[in-house]
Amino acid sequence: MSYATYPSLRGKTVLVTGGAEGIGAASVELFCRQGSNVVFLDYSDDSAKKLLDKIKDIPGATQPTFLHCDVTDLARLKECAEKALADYGTVDVLLNNAARAGAQTRVPTTQVTPESWDHDINVNLRHQFFLTQAVVPAMQKKGSGSIINMGSITWRIPAVGLPLYTMCKAAVVGMTRTHSKEFGQYGIRVNSVVPGAIATQRQIDEVLTDEYRAEVMAAQSLKRDLMPDEVARLILFLAADDSSAITGSSYVIDGGWVSDV
Repeated sequence: MSYATYPSLRGKTVLVTGGAEGIGAASVELFCRQGSNVVFLDYSDDSAKKLLDKIKDIPGATQPTFLHCDVTDLARLKECAEKALADYGTVDVLLNNAARAGAQTRVPTTQVTPESWDHDINVNLRHQFFLTQAVVPAMQKKGSGSIINMGSITWRIPAVGLPLYTMCKAAVVGMTRTHSKEFGQYGIRVNSVVPGAIATQRQIDEVLTDEYRAEVMAAQSLKRDLMPDEVARLILFLAADDSSAITGSSYVIDGGWVSDV
């Protein structure tokens, strides 16, 4: 198969959180294939090294920069943003991708504690807001930029058993819409991508049991697994000048599980 090339992404600086695995890693790779200058953050050094080694062997791809970062550490998150800005002068594209719906998150409302509340908010929502805050001044100065926030269809289904994750992902849509209004006057576009069940390695290992896959296939119009690079190709479009008139929108990519946002 052949996919689109976006000349407007060549030489652009792209900052990606949670970029070592899953949708984040697929996005890092595809941006590098477009010739972008990519900085990606993650706390998994091993996964980051594997991705760097993979991209090194791709003809014509730029080599990304990896910065170790736990996005719940706002001081470190700000340091990473400042380094990207110092090295490249601006951030043209921000992909707020990092999130986690692990075992600690998958509990009913009656079992949520103040500690688990803070953890889930910090992992799935807070960093998106504060990293946006850190890079927007440079985008304002340049008069352009694309911010892409990763959501989830969990709140649209609605899913049960992970109430805080679902709540955070609903909040991402609200944040996207209000930031699109706030920053639009500076030429900054803000959109969100709302994936369904995506067969990342972590999802395969932790979530996609035979029972859950059967549930997914019953709900989806497309009766197959959806792959991380399929989401990444949508992200590329929203980052490129080809989507220059699109802001404040949320794009569902779920194989037809839900009809809209």
